[in-house]
Amino acid sequence: MSRKYKFRNPEAAYFVSFATVNWVDVFTREVYFGILADSLSYCRKHKGLELYAYVFMPNHVHLLFRSLKKDPSGFMRDFKGFTSRKLIEAIIENPRESRKEYLLKLFEDAGKKNSNVTNYQLWQQNNQPIEVFSTWVVEQKVNYIHNNPVKEGLVTNPADWKYSSARNYAGDQTVLEIDLMGT
Repeated sequence: MSRKYKFRNPEAAYFVSFATVNWVDVFTREVYFGILADSLSYCRKHKGLELYAYVFMPNHVHLLFRSLKKDPSGFMRDFKGFTSRKLIEAIIENPRESRKEYLLKLFEDAGKKNSNVTNYQLWQQNNQPIEVFSTWVVEQKVNYIHNNPVKEGLVTNPADWKYSSARNYAGDQTVLEIDLMGT
């Protein structure tokens, strides 16, 4: 990984992006989105995560967050590891998953190429963390996150994408609660 993309300041807020291996569309079913939402909710309540903005796309995730435990790298490692295991389990157990064999083979092949993986690799290894250090950068990243589903043609209004904090900013905290910057 490039030296440019490291969590250098453990107290800072960060914008991160991470994708599934081969950018495969995993998030096509409600149960898979739910695993991500439940995991972030748990981290907010029990792991010192402050979540300021997010979007779950079919093949990638964007977050704007801060680790109150001053370990953003540890948070990312644990979050990706946990969600990877839960998502693989959900794919295996889902009788309606028509792409089960395809997805599992893809994740298995990716895992074989990585000495840190024992079975399946769901997420690409990089996160590309970018420290948000000013109000302008925060606004730019929040706008980028919220407009991602619009840019991809999935919705015409950012708040219409169910798994986006654009809904929170519009007053809807029903999917996943977020934190306000500076609180």
